[in-house]
Amino acid sequence: MPATGKPKGQVPGRLLKRADFLAVRGGEKRRGRLFLVEVLDRGDDSAPRVGYTVTKKVGNAVMRNRVRRRLREAVRTHAANDMAPGNDYVIVGREDVLAVPFGQLKAELSRRLRGTR
Repeated sequence: MPATGKPKGQVPGRLLKRADFLAVRGGEKRRGRLFLVEVLDRGDDSAPRVGYTVTKKVGNAVMRNRVRRRLREAVRTHAANDMAPGNDYVIVGREDVLAVPFGQLKAELSRRLRGTR
């Protein structure tokens, strides 16, 4: 990462519509202790898109937003380069995201996005 703190390489787009989130549910699922990553290959070469979801099981709105912010920052600073063009990603956060060090979160997210165990 350059000294400015901004990511180098591609910046993923965002999934905003419910229909897009539901479409990704039909793709591949990569389960982990910290989060679930759902991946759908769109079949084109455009920039990857990513969406974030945290269920109410995690806690109140403050906790859910903290989980979402940590995941978003991990993607922005580190894992965006691991996303393949033409794919949509939905990251479903779990409560354990708040308990692990940020470095471990970035490494785990990068591994799941690449599809390695």
